[in-house]
Amino acid sequence: MSTTIVIVIVVLAIVIVLLAAWLSLRARREHRRVEARSIRDRAAEQESEVAQREAQAEEAAARSRMAKAESEAKAAQAEQLAQQAHAHRDEAADSRTELDKEWKRADKVDPDSKSDETQQRTDPEQTPHNP
Repeated sequence: MSTTIVIVIVVLAIVIVLLAAWLSLRARREHRRVEARSIRDRAAEQESEVAQREAQAEEAAARSRMAKAESEAKAAQAEQLAQQAHAHRDEAADSRTELDKEWKRADKVDPDSKSDETQQRTDPEQTPHNP
């Protein structure tokens, strides 16, 4: 075999290998393009579903903020009512003290008053007896 034929065969083999590699790379790129297109199509299909979930999440967050605001308003109202109740209790206690003083004063003024009756009237758990 001549050297020229060997060189032609080697060159042809190299060209064939290079052509096969180029075709393989081209096929791989086309396959990747198709795969990327498929992924994008699936993502586009899920886009509206994800947007709907985001809207639901935002709606739930808005409801949560509203409930928290209502809760804080109720807590403030409850605190105000508790302060009013405390003030009323203080007023009632003062009134009770003044009333007890009046009973004692009446007992001191009354010549027929007995000390036991005075004690019974000042003790709020006991009711006065009529002898």
